[in-house]
Amino acid sequence: MLQIAVILAAGFWAGMINVVVGSGTLVTFPTLLLFGYPPIVANISNNIGLVGGGLSGSWGYRREIAANKRLLLRLLPLSVLGGLGGAFLLLILPAEAFQAIVPVLIIIGLAMVALAPRVQRAAAAKAGDTAPDARPSRRRALLLLAGIGVLGVYEGYFGAAQGILIVGLMSMVTIESLQRINAIKNVLTTAVNGVAAVTFMLFAWDSINWALVLIIAVGATLGGFLGARVGRKLSPLALRATILVIGTAALIRIVFFG
Repeated sequence: MLQIAVILAAGFWAGMINVVVGSGTLVTFPTLLLFGYPPIVANISNNIGLVGGGLSGSWGYRREIAANKRLLLRLLPLSVLGGLGGAFLLLILPAEAFQAIVPVLIIIGLAMVALAPRVQRAAAAKAGDTAPDARPSRRRALLLLAGIGVLGVYEGYFGAAQGILIVGLMSMVTIESLQRINAIKNVLTTAVNGVAAVTFMLFAWDSINWALVLIIAVGATLGGFLGARVGRKLSPLALRATILVIGTAALIRIVFFG
């Protein structure tokens, strides 16, 4: 009962912070390892369980999603294809292959989030248009498409703090509002998790612990609803500060506590 309660709580917290920031995997994955589950079983079961939190969080951001449907439809196929490739890599390569570069990726993501307001103002001024719907230059658009595809591979493979990386990338190369970026991030990460989950069910059924999936899914789904309610009420400054604080905590956890 204690184990169920702890994993349920971890799923709830992961579902909530995934919607607001990202990096929920850094809560649930170590929790499963703590209880002695093998890394592959923990990673795959955790991935499938967190899909529920992504769905509930995306539903909470449905207004922001509807306002940016065109951009989302351009990014979604690349993210899904990348996630499919990353899921297959997880089945082929050792689960620890990406962990060495995760701290570097998180630092880059946090730096992009922190510097984004200045970059966005400069881009808007250069374009002569400060409207949030202003279209990025061709070079920025290509960088965005390529970056989303690469991050899809990373998310399908391991995915720690992928939300921070997506928010950081989009903040740097677009001038969309942070709340709209967060809404797009939620859909992209949920889609990749869903594709990876289907891949695992088709090719790695024996590595899935369905009891863990159910516990995490219940907690994450409830956490996703709450995360959307909290995240949508945060001001851009408060949301950015939340991302930086949680991202820094995740970085410290990975570097110093493994």
